[in-house]
Amino acid sequence: MSWLLRDGDVLASAEVADALAARTRGLLGRDGFEGALVLPRTRSVHSLGMRFALDVAFCDHDLVVLDVVRLPPWRLTRPRRGGRAVVEAEAGAFERWGLRVGDRLDVRT
Repeated sequence: MSWLLRDGDVLASAEVADALAARTRGLLGRDGFEGALVLPRTRSVHSLGMRFALDVAFCDHDLVVLDVVRLPPWRLTRPRRGGRAVVEAEAGAFERWGLRVGDRLDVRT
């Protein structure tokens, strides 16, 4: 199991979708999600077919948060300039975690 951290503090358990198939599938088919899904090499996402809204953080190569959006089901995002990874969570998670633009994240096993 992996963990999503900010400044050494654990925010949530994390799944890392390294493979193309895992990045493509994302959180589709789930009724909810506890934790964070990290999508490396990703600049935009969609929620087509999703059963719940998402919090989405666009991050640079160093996992510094560039932008944060709430994505309702059946929507698309546009790529973010400098985006190299995306962190997804169930809507409301980022507020609970206090996640903000400029935060530097880390994923550890």
